[in-house]
Amino acid sequence: MKGFPDARPERWLGALSLIVIALISLGNVVTRYLTGGSFSFTEEFSVFLLVVLTFAGASVALRRNRHIRIGFLERALPGRWRFALILFQALCGLTVLGLITWYGGKLAWQEYQWESLSPGLGLPQWWYLVWLPVLSAAMVWRLVQQTRDRLKGGLNNDA
Repeated sequence: MKGFPDARPERWLGALSLIVIALISLGNVVTRYLTGGSFSFTEEFSVFLLVVLTFAGASVALRRNRHIRIGFLERALPGRWRFALILFQALCGLTVLGLITWYGGKLAWQEYQWESLSPGLGLPQWWYLVWLPVLSAAMVWRLVQQTRDRLKGGLNNDA
């Protein structure tokens, strides 16, 4: 889309996740209709892919300055105060995302060390959890990019 900053890896990951969710759900519905049974892996993979889709989509929204926020105060403030508010917003976001990245990475590492298996399919649990710190770190990067652009006046603050 012309005029918007890009977050291509996250867009591709989100689109791929959505396609796979749709395909395995459709396959499960057809199988259940024809045989009366269903695939055992669909729920576990669908939940995992939904989390990936959520984080990838949030990262794209950050890069494109499309996250929900109340812009009234931001628009009403003079330049110096607006600058301070944008920095405060970024600091709050970086704090939350930094904690998610840190503790998500710690959790994934512990699951790897403990060799925990997923309850449904018995796959290593860290395969699912490693995406949490990776995608939240991507969100940190996109937040830094967005904040830089907003401070330079490069993104529309009315969005």
